[in-house]
Amino acid sequence: MDTNCFIRPAIEADIDALFDICLKTANGGEDASALYSDPHLPGYVWSVPYLKFAKDFAFVLVQDGRPVGYVVGVPDTGGFDRDLQTNWWPFVRQQIAGLAPTRPRDADVMERIQNPRSGTGWLQDQYPAHLHINVLPGLQASGWGRRMIGTELQALRNHGVGGVHLGVDPNNERARGFYRHLGFSEFEQDGSVAFAMRIDEGWVEAFPGFSEPWKGPVSRV
Repeated sequence: MDTNCFIRPAIEADIDALFDICLKTANGGEDASALYSDPHLPGYVWSVPYLKFAKDFAFVLVQDGRPVGYVVGVPDTGGFDRDLQTNWWPFVRQQIAGLAPTRPRDADVMERIQNPRSGTGWLQDQYPAHLHINVLPGLQASGWGRRMIGTELQALRNHGVGGVHLGVDPNNERARGFYRHLGFSEFEQDGSVAFAMRIDEGWVEAFPGFSEPWKGPVSRV
């Protein structure tokens, strides 16, 4: 584990970094720059709105003074979706007005912007929170991903959340193995893959550096 790294709350000045990290990891954890005609497209959906509208649950991994990863989440997926419908998607639609899909992933993200869905609907009743995490390729499998997930779960749990879920690319076997290893339960439906965990009970054993009582994460080693 790189001892020059640490986790801190994300701030407004991190917006450009969140856009960039999201783009550089949007192809199954690898760089997706060639797949989008506008480099902001993935970040409009999977990173920046979380900092804008759920900043208490947004954290960045910092190395040598710059963010190299983020974890973001929301305690109430339905409430978050309603907030974005009013306060985020109209702005984003203005930003991409006139953009024609010319790269392989453009059409998918543009459809999501027109018909937003931030979580996995069939899991939201039992697991109302959801999260996203991305770390630049050079620090993947470094141990920091586990700590970032632990930081996010603790923030959600301290807010009173009982369950959290996240979606995963069905073809990303590395990510699927990571979440299984952390103790998430795996679900599949209609070709979609998601993971979920109850966090109102003993999840903490999978996350070194976190222990009862809930005193906060150990974010620097």
